[in-house]
Amino acid sequence: MPTTTRATTETTGQLSAVRTLLRLWPYVRPVRARWAGAAFVAVLASCLALVFPLVLKWIVDGPVTERDPGGVWLGAGVLLALGIAEALLFGLRRWLVARPLAGVEAALRADLYRHLQRLPVSFHDRWASGQLLSRGTTDLMVLRMFLAFPLTFLIVNGVTILAGLSVLIVQDWGLGLVLLAPAVPLIAFCYRFEDGYAKASRRAQDQVGDLTTVVEESVLGIRVIKGFGRHRSQARAFRDLARTVRGTELVKARLLAGILTVITLLPEVALGAALVIGTIQVSDGSLSAGTLVAFLSTALALRWPIESIGFLLAMSQEAATATRRYFEVMDSDPEDPRVLADANTNADADAGQHADDGLRFEGVAFRYPDAAEDSTPTLARVDLHIRSGETMALVGSTGCGKTTLTALVPRLYDVTEGRITLDGRDITAMPRAELRELVSVAFEEPTLFSASVAENVLMGAPAATEPAQLEQALDVAQAGFVNRLPHGVDTEVGEQGLSLSGGQRQRLALARSVVGTPRFLILDDPLSALDVHTEAAVEAALRRVLADSTALVVAHRPSTVLLADRVALLSDGRITAVGTHHELLRKNAEYRHLMSGEHTEETGSGTETERV
Repeated sequence: MPTTTRATTETTGQLSAVRTLLRLWPYVRPVRARWAGAAFVAVLASCLALVFPLVLKWIVDGPVTERDPGGVWLGAGVLLALGIAEALLFGLRRWLVARPLAGVEAALRADLYRHLQRLPVSFHDRWASGQLLSRGTTDLMVLRMFLAFPLTFLIVNGVTILAGLSVLIVQDWGLGLVLLAPAVPLIAFCYRFEDGYAKASRRAQDQVGDLTTVVEESVLGIRVIKGFGRHRSQARAFRDLARTVRGTELVKARLLAGILTVITLLPEVALGAALVIGTIQVSDGSLSAGTLVAFLSTALALRWPIESIGFLLAMSQEAATATRRYFEVMDSDPEDPRVLADANTNADADAGQHADDGLRFEGVAFRYPDAAEDSTPTLARVDLHIRSGETMALVGSTGCGKTTLTALVPRLYDVTEGRITLDGRDITAMPRAELRELVSVAFEEPTLFSASVAENVLMGAPAATEPAQLEQALDVAQAGFVNRLPHGVDTEVGEQGLSLSGGQRQRLALARSVVGTPRFLILDDPLSALDVHTEAAVEAALRRVLADSTALVVAHRPSTVLLADRVALLSDGRITAVGTHHELLRKNAEYRHLMSGEHTEETGSGTETERV
């Protein structure tokens, strides 16, 4: 189980089921009238079942005793009418509740997806994707089923049991008290059951999330699994986790079997005792046969409401667990908790002082949110100025923080100290939507979506609607291969774009970053997967785009470095040198090692794997 899941299991398990489920009220409120109507109809249908014993009492003590066939037929007709009415009312309840509760589930899912898009990258770094998928699918299905059936029948059966017990006591208070005797031990057993079942339910749902993660990773990594012949070990890992889930489900089944046994046994014993006592009373004339029939019929009518308590409590705990898991995500703050207090105040003044000033890093330090407080920061006191219209190459050994530095500009992460400005404006004072319109990024790992080529490229600039803009971006990236695809730019590239080669994916990702002619351009080693001839053609076309942008380009090869006006060397989390390519070759030994390919991982901060 991932650490985040384990932590939330421990911290949320003590919140009561009722308080947890009440958090769903804002979603239920819009359909409360229809849901309340459905609950009322269900209560009415259930209470109709309590009329049957009264009709039976009248039939036995009246027409049967008096040998009146007409009265018997009349009673049978009344019973038939009551049965039809009960069936129609339950059908009406189902119709009333189905559509609005499907809407509740859709609203919950839409809010979850929207919130996931707003959460910072650091959140997604910590959470396994399978855990998020299970919350958006399995958990929400559990909630819909709970709202449609168990929640309604917890109310319906509660009212039915109270009404039925009242009828029993009115008919014969002594026999009624006999049937009430198991109430205290039943309540105690139910309390113990709830606590144990809640823990088992939480454990099971977390394990299903882990299982979903394994399946997802196996599907996405199928080429690696097959390439290294690891299908057996992956199958073994899946089987072991599936057995763990099975074991937890068996624990739940054992708990449920125990409570159902108790809930069934104690009332049956009480009913048997009442039957014996009632029979004795009928035999000595202190109780009419019709009253005993009505009493026993009423008690039998209460069997389902009583026996269903265990099942309904189990589903309630499942729903409470699903609700906790849902709100663990929804309660995560999408905003940066560290806000510069004077950012908005000083933004306009800064813009006036540094109008059209390019991209600046001022005393920037960064430590990943999950890093220990006393750990060495990934970046420490980075000072760098990329002038307006300039292209700066960022060079450094593996793991020195180049990708991390580029991720700070579009605020995928927020700086720990210092600030970053675009044309003099602090990026923390800018709305994220505006910031990401100004800054376009091509990541080191080219990610494509299950959509057409055109949709993938135009994702970089939603306002770009002209076909000429798409063609120009594809031309810059030397992505003419799309014309040879079955449907051209309308061809679906498949999940992760795995139907394309690595170089083709990288060129489409580059086209996505330049399609909107961005003011600021961040390129993280954008040509690493290209052959030398394609790389040269892309570089020639890319120069035209860079001429109109302020760009920061992570580079590992001299050919990419030569795209830049100046070069910055990042070492040990700091900018240690800035100059042209030829100046640094002449003056800086570390830079010469990097460009010659002779450096080792000990150079700079190369002992750690770089993260994004």
